[in-house]
Amino acid sequence: MKKRPITSVDVAVVDIWNRELGQLSSRNFAHRLSASQDLVLRLDILRKLEKHRGCVNTVSFNEDGDILVTGSDDRKVILWDWENGHTKLSFHSGHTNNVFQAKIMPHSDDRSIVTCAAEGQVRQAQILENGGVETKLLGKHEGRAHKLAIEPGSPHIFYTCGEDGLVQHFDLRTGAATRLFTCQPIKDRWDFRPVIHLNAITIDPRNPNLFAVAGDDEYARLYDIRKYKWDGSNEFGQPTDFFCPPHLVGDDRVGITGLAFSEQRELLLSYNDEFIYLFTQDMGLGPNPHPGSPVSPVSMNSDASEIGVSHGSEASPSHIESDDKTIPQVFKGHRNCETVKGVNFFGPKCEYVVSGSDCGRIFIWRKKDGQLIRVMEADKHVVNCIESHPHTIVLASSGIEHDIKIWTPKALQKAILPKNIEQKGLMFDQIRWYDDDDDDDDYDDDLFENEYDMFGDDDDDNDDDDTDDDDDDETDDCDDCDDETDDDDNNGGGDDDNTDDNGNNDNFGGGCNDANC
Repeated sequence: MKKRPITSVDVAVVDIWNRELGQLSSRNFAHRLSASQDLVLRLDILRKLEKHRGCVNTVSFNEDGDILVTGSDDRKVILWDWENGHTKLSFHSGHTNNVFQAKIMPHSDDRSIVTCAAEGQVRQAQILENGGVETKLLGKHEGRAHKLAIEPGSPHIFYTCGEDGLVQHFDLRTGAATRLFTCQPIKDRWDFRPVIHLNAITIDPRNPNLFAVAGDDEYARLYDIRKYKWDGSNEFGQPTDFFCPPHLVGDDRVGITGLAFSEQRELLLSYNDEFIYLFTQDMGLGPNPHPGSPVSPVSMNSDASEIGVSHGSEASPSHIESDDKTIPQVFKGHRNCETVKGVNFFGPKCEYVVSGSDCGRIFIWRKKDGQLIRVMEADKHVVNCIESHPHTIVLASSGIEHDIKIWTPKALQKAILPKNIEQKGLMFDQIRWYDDDDDDDDYDDDLFENEYDMFGDDDDDNDDDDTDDDDDDETDDCDDCDDETDDDDNNGGGDDDNTDDNGNNDNFGGGCNDANC
């Protein structure tokens, strides 16, 4: 007699039975339920949060998960009651260019928000008892500051990185910004590349002393803050470990746009015009990796991408014999070429990997085997940000469109994976990580010429007519967003009527002025 295959319903019934018998704790039952692939296949848009008037570049839940904070090209930060779709608070960030990241500090009663932006500023917004907001300048990068990372559980400490290669440490108790180091390329590239333009930074949740950074070369670098001497008596720029897939070592045409640590201390790397890779702790190359020629992905038993182009050269025998333990899990099918995209884990124990794509879709893979299980239409253009809820199976996503989409497992029917993952008729050019022009300032290159050219053109075309006048020749991530931005958005950072959308005084204490801009 032919046995009926076991379904997710069968597994759920057994779990409920074991819970009732006391053989499965309520906590483990909740985790198993939340991690169910059946729920992932039922993810659908619960609602769209619409108030921003520019591309939404950052979405982040607070520690409890009841508030979502977002930032945009319109320079505003909004706190949402995402479950009901209501705005709790909206205020101007004090930045003079696109807000790239905004996060709520833990254990701050959701009143302390830190931000970084395209003009390089790092700021703090403090929500007052009367509902007003004060913002102040904490520090600055010479170039765009893409990401910040908060020390897990700390209401005071966070790090930032920028295109100047600088990594800074901030302590809100003192307001001090400590310049830890400037990220430099490996030694054989010192002659033609002074710094690594950094796109991403992340902290190990199990060991907050460890943090990783990545940018416009093939390596993710791991650092230990305990090796830093706070009196400045030592050089801290040497990583404790490097991570890179074997076939990309020595490939100067790739870079990393997104990083994430899992609760199991795995490190996730998202490469431009390539794939996503998952590393365990023992897969590092050590503190002094040996540069060499990249290996063809064929030597790693890796199929060619359905969409992307692999940069690997012909395989060399020395690399083909590399230890299998150094080969990371690969996640394929999406397209990461046009913008600085993040990557994230999903599920109560990080059972899934999620990423946006240039085709406007969200991709979800099983972490354990790299199997693509879900593709969701999420944006007419590009999906850049996907944030997982800290406690339940909810996703928030954003991209070139001006809204934020909330995803919950509410669909009656399980989704079926498309047989052919196709582009939406977009033609993609290979990414360039720095301009060919010899500018006087290595850090202030106009890298974002338009929404579909991440790292700029070599020509000197003028910006669009509707680009903001205050951008100081730095164009926005998305030029076509500016024409819908409020005229009273205080693009100068402090010259408006100091009133936010809620009628509160937003006179930015320590805000942008002649003294601190």
